[in-house]
This record gives sequence, structure tokens and C-alpha cells, in this order.
Amino acid sequence: MYYIQENDKPSAITKIFQKIEVDSNKIILPIIDGNKIEKNNIKPENNTKTKSNTKAESNIKKENSTKNNIKIINNTKSKENLKPKKDPKNKEKLEKKEEKITNKLIKLLKNKPSKKLVLSKNLHKCQHLINTLNQKDFEIIDGRWIFERISKEVLEYILDKQNLKKEETSIYILVNDLTDVVIQNIKEFAKEYKSVNIITNHIEKLRKIADDILKDLGIQIVVANNKRKSLTKAKIILNYDFPKELLNQYNINENAIIINILGNMKITKKRFNGITINDYEISFKTENEYNINNNKFFPKEIYEAQFYKEQPYINVREKILKDKVKIEKLYTQNGEF
Repeated sequence: MYYIQENDKPSAITKIFQKIEVDSNKIILPIIDGNKIEKNNIKPENNTKTKSNTKAESNIKKENSTKNNIKIINNTKSKENLKPKKDPKNKEKLEKKEEKITNKLIKLLKNKPSKKLVLSKNLHKCQHLINTLNQKDFEIIDGRWIFERISKEVLEYILDKQNLKKEETSIYILVNDLTDVVIQNIKEFAKEYKSVNIITNHIEKLRKIADDILKDLGIQIVVANNKRKSLTKAKIILNYDFPKELLNQYNINENAIIINILGNMKITKKRFNGITINDYEISFKTENEYNINNNKFFPKEIYEAQFYKEQPYINVREKILKDKVKIEKLYTQNGEF
């Protein structure tokens, strides 16, 4: 596993030769913060003022105070002139630089034993880098794998924020691909919540699981797939794998909270006034042990990178509890939950 980050203060030699530095399992690219690059190369137009300019502007303002239509026109022009404009040539240069550095990185990684990569926050903005790494079959950690395994903590965080009790709350689960993780999560939810309702296209498969849970735990689970009725009363929906095209075919409670494990999701129903949660952040007890700068990397990705994806569910959950993983933030389409 390798942590890949940008260089905050590249030396003159690093800049000229675009040198990639390697420090144990850290790889440092000769790219600085993309936002800073952009800001430093923006060229504002007509933004220099002299004393005479200031006086002239003052006189214009006085004249315009009696002519509202002229005032609006002049102010609009002034604002447009003061707006910084991006230099397209500079953007092209940056893209070529990113491509060159990406090719160097690929050559370096070919000789490394692991294909698991954790990218810094800023490098997540470098789309060419991400696309190329994906094409070369590198595993870029994104926090989705662990998101599925901390569903329990996510639900508890929401209930706490909404002042709801588990024994009074029904959970609705959207799933088609029935993995061991989903089955184990369903069993845990069934023990703690008022009711668990599963919405799926594979009703027969899920009914068998529901029958097993009834037999083992004595708890009834509802399995259904009525697009008109199944989600009309749902207040909390845990979406494991429904794509947005499928989800938008259902009539959904207009005030529902939907947790999308796979990521970005938008409900297009006009009457939907609920909340869609697409991302999260965590803290955990052993953060400091990894000697990684949390200001540069997402803690959820640092944590997920410690696991092998073949690890049994029970072992992963034991480590999550041992490390005292805590949900710090949930993110909706419009900001923080």
C-alpha cells in the first residue's frame, strides 16, 4: 500500500526535472495544490487603480446617482472587468504537466509489490491521474468498502441527530446483490430496530434469508418490491446498491433520509424534500499510529486501507469496535447533515 501526495514546497530541481520522491510507503509528486496553481495564474483585467482613476470613479458615481439606468450599466461593466479570468494556455500547460507526472508515477508503481493506493485530498481532483490509475488496474481507496461495514454506526449517528429511538424506528433496505456483509448487517438491524423492510428485485432469494432469520432469531422481516407503495412510509432508507435510475422509479416518502452506500445519488422526484446522504468522515482511536498527515488525507481512506477486502465480516467488525470508529460527519448533496 502506498500513500501518494503532492509536494507543498518543491525545490527548484524538483520543479525543473519533475522529480518524484519516495519515502518508505509515501510517494510525493511534484504537484502543488491545484487550487493554488489556479489562483496564482489567474490574470485579472483592468484591476489597477490610480488616484486619478479613483477620483474619476467617484465623479461617475455622483452622476449616476441621478440616472439609475446608467448606474446599473456602469456597475455591471465594472464588475465584469474586475472578474479574474483563467488563462486557457496555462490550463493546457498544467494538463500536460499532470500527464507527464502520471506517466512517471505509473512506471515507478510497476515495480512495486502492492497495487493499493491512498491519494491525498488534492490528488482526488486530478482526474487524469485517477483515470489512468484505474485503467492500469490500481486499487484507489475511496472509503466505500468500509462505509458498507459501518452502516450500524451511520444509522446510530442519524438517530441521535433526529432524536429517534431504535425500538421505535423502521429501517428500509434497498439491495439486489446479496453479499455476506449485507446479510450480516440485516441480522444485526433485525435485533435492534422496530422492523426491517427489504426492497429488492430478487424477492425469492431474500425471502429465503428472511425465513432463516425468522427461524434463527424469531424476527419477521418484510421483503417486497412494490414501486408504488414499498417506500411511501419509509423514513430511513439504507441504499446498498440501487442505481439512481432504478431508485427514481419508486414513490418515496417525501421526507425520507436516504443513505447511499455507493456514493453520489440525486432524487429527481419533484415532491422529494428529504435528505440524501452520499458521503461521510470518521475518526478512530489509532489514527496517530499511522504517521500520516490527516490534513492531507481523508481519515476514512487511511482507515479502509488497513484492511484486506477478503477479511471475514466478523473480524472487520471486531476491529471497528476495538478502534472505536466514530462517525464525525455525514455529507448530503448540499453540505453537512
